[in-house]
Amino acid sequence: MSDPTAASIVSTPPAERPTEVGAPTNAGLPENARKEKPRGLLGDAWRDLRRKPLFWISAAFIVLFLLMAAFPWLFTNGDAVNGSLSRSRVEPSANGWFGYDVQGRDVYARVIYGARASIVVAVVSVFGTLLIGGTMGIIAGYRGGWVDALLSRIADVFFGLPFVLGAIVILTTFNGSGTSNSKWEIMALVSLSLMVLGWPVVMRLMRSSVLATKEADYIVAARALGAGTGRIILKHLLPNCLAPLLVYGTIMVGSFIGAEATLSFLGVGLKTPVVSWGIMISEAQNYIRVSPFLLFFPAAFLVTAVLSFVMLGEAVREALDPKLR
Repeated sequence: MSDPTAASIVSTPPAERPTEVGAPTNAGLPENARKEKPRGLLGDAWRDLRRKPLFWISAAFIVLFLLMAAFPWLFTNGDAVNGSLSRSRVEPSANGWFGYDVQGRDVYARVIYGARASIVVAVVSVFGTLLIGGTMGIIAGYRGGWVDALLSRIADVFFGLPFVLGAIVILTTFNGSGTSNSKWEIMALVSLSLMVLGWPVVMRLMRSSVLATKEADYIVAARALGAGTGRIILKHLLPNCLAPLLVYGTIMVGSFIGAEATLSFLGVGLKTPVVSWGIMISEAQNYIRVSPFLLFFPAAFLVTAVLSFVMLGEAVREALDPKLR
């Protein structure tokens, strides 16, 4: 004898069969919602970034500048160091797209090769600044007490130093007239001066993130389960506090490119034979009226590079902040 209940279930269509209490069901959801997997913060940020034309434009320019810095020979075969006085201040033409400078050097080749020094100094400075400031911010925020007070007062001292004036003092002391530093030593000194003056902002930013995160439920649970300080910082605090640093670091690359150009323009940063956009702008300042192209092309590349990193940082900030979506 057959069971009428079982027979009724078998004869009932799948869409009309009752579900068990508490069993997950996708009935009534759109087809794309059924297939879509849950995303985390980075997944949501990437989805939002892909819809922003500003992100793709700035990213394309940044990739272009990085390729110029890493492989300048892909863009030009010209000599950026040696020139001929017979071509002094020759205007742009088919032979020289950006013209020739006072010493007859190809401006296009110098602009391409100038990207390397400017971007390398900025990237190294940002990496060191994030490392120093981030480490001190984590220590200050997590330890608290007298450690936080001491590190905060040290940061306040550096906050009191004007950025440009402080960099001029440092570079004049170690890279002034009469010194015979090599190209890489000069670049290292400029990077060091930017790190020394830039880390307090990163320290304050990381400290505030740690203070807002260290009392979260998952941190308290990890501490209750016996997790050590190193594990809590590396596995829980650091991943959840990196987003503001990544945003600020991206913007800071553009700021440090402009800072390097400013110091080189003032004569205390990078110096010849190093080729950088700041040096080219400094050399062209006396010929703005008669040969404006000497200033226009390096300045245009400098402004484009700075704006690209700043716009990328702003796009990432909006994508990582749910309130701004």
